[in-house]
Amino acid sequence: MEPRFLLLSDVATELNVSDSQVYHMVRSGELPAIKIGGRGQWRVERARLEEYIQRKYAETAEWVRGNPLADRDPE
Repeated sequence: MEPRFLLLSDVATELNVSDSQVYHMVRSGELPAIKIGGRGQWRVERARLEEYIQRKYAETAEWVRGNPLADRDPE
């Protein structure tokens, strides 16, 4: 069974980005997370990570529709 909450380093591994990129995504509110424990360590719920990924797929698809390759000048 997979854990419900992930460390920021686990999220970074899942997304193939740096730990600092994930920290920025969390601090900016782009990726929902919680702070737990006396030291206030960040955790991302797996379900929220999956929602984030789906949202990014939708945003990317919308961007691609608005920026088709066919409209580009030949190089």
